[in-house]
Amino acid sequence: MKIILLEDVKKLGKKGEVVEVSDGYARNFVLPKKLGVEANGKNMNDLKLQNANKEKKEQENLDAAKAMAELMEKDQVTVSIKAGEGGRTFGSVSSKEIARSYKEQCGREIDKKKIILPEPIKSFGVFEVGVKLHPKVTGRLKVKVTEL
Repeated sequence: MKIILLEDVKKLGKKGEVVEVSDGYARNFVLPKKLGVEANGKNMNDLKLQNANKEKKEQENLDAAKAMAELMEKDQVTVSIKAGEGGRTFGSVSSKEIARSYKEQCGREIDKKKIILPEPIKSFGVFEVGVKLHPKVTGRLKVKVTEL
């Protein structure tokens, strides 16, 4: 019997897949627990519509991430930190401070967890940091660190 899975089932398949299972397994386990439905004409059409809708949403998210990356390339964020004698800094610039400054200065939000800092910024100057906007899109943001 062919079944369309409604949820991920261990050792059987992922949500949305069409799998072949024995009649008894389908009647006694998969169907009663609402883990899947029988793969008839109506259910197959519903699955095709769901997949098309899912692909459309993923494409929209990708396009939005690319647009955000283009905007981010043009932006520069200024972050001020305390400095001691001889131009030495106290602490470093964190991704939280960069995200807060970006929201204040540019009016757009980015998640602090998506900011990629290879190492902490502990000096003054202009640095380029990566921002993971989408699994396929990474934007670049210029961060200017100044003395407070």
